[in-house]
Amino acid sequence: MRKILKWIGIVVGGLVGLLVLAFLVLAVVGGAKASKKYDIPVETATIPTGAEAIQRGEHIAVIFTCTKCHTENLGGEILFEVPGMVSIPTPNLTTGAGGVGGLMTDADWVRAIRHGVGHDGRALLIMQSNTFHFLGDADLGALIAYLKSLPPVDNTLPERRIELLGRVMMAAGMFPPPAVDKIDHTGSLPLAPEPGVSVAYGEYLSRTCTECHGANLNGAPFGPPGQEILTPNLTPGGWLNAWSEEDFFTTMRTGVTPDYRPLNEDMPWKNFGQMTDDELRSIWLYLQSLPAREQGGG
Repeated sequence: MRKILKWIGIVVGGLVGLLVLAFLVLAVVGGAKASKKYDIPVETATIPTGAEAIQRGEHIAVIFTCTKCHTENLGGEILFEVPGMVSIPTPNLTTGAGGVGGLMTDADWVRAIRHGVGHDGRALLIMQSNTFHFLGDADLGALIAYLKSLPPVDNTLPERRIELLGRVMMAAGMFPPPAVDKIDHTGSLPLAPEPGVSVAYGEYLSRTCTECHGANLNGAPFGPPGQEILTPNLTPGGWLNAWSEEDFFTTMRTGVTPDYRPLNEDMPWKNFGQMTDDELRSIWLYLQSLPAREQGGG
């Protein structure tokens, strides 16, 4: 019996040792992923300087949700934090104390917005550059012009922190990949449609919606690992089927649906609600043009 117990102890000890070794290996792999540097050449951007372009850039910053994640004054905040696992701030984009604005070249701005890579070469882990990748040249230039014009905000944020367990989960694929790994950085960029009331312009404005509602806009899991919720199906086969255009406008501007349900605060309706009537009408036309799909992500 003692010999059997001894062998059981050896086997259990070996298994525990293997688990510890696997944990440490994953931690090293995850750490390497988190600190990986990317060398991505970027396209040249023309940055305007006029007041009209800067005003357009401010509008882009609002409706494409820059102010949702980086705060109203774009001074940044701790946006995503799981104690003992990960803490990720959105950077202070101004030239104030703690800001990156004074460090960024025009190429750095393009690389961050369109390619998801920070001025230090590391992946921007929660930056939605896969949806901003197709931002038109004029809108991209206007946005950068606005960011360069921001008044300084003094807000020094802690460095992003990925703890041991977070690194293990990253290596195991339990965190979504950063945008830089989802983008075809060598592919040609399509021309942005002319602003106006059209399905094509609505599709252009709706690219940010795919981040939460899925590539087909029929809903997808959203939220931290293990706490995901399903986002609504925005195609004619889902939530908006019984809505009118007026209902859509009212919901985007008040955050309350026609059946008096408040939208989840993660939904940036306060940003989308600042779109012009023509912009909202274009999105409505685009959503109505989609094929009716069943709820996705289930």
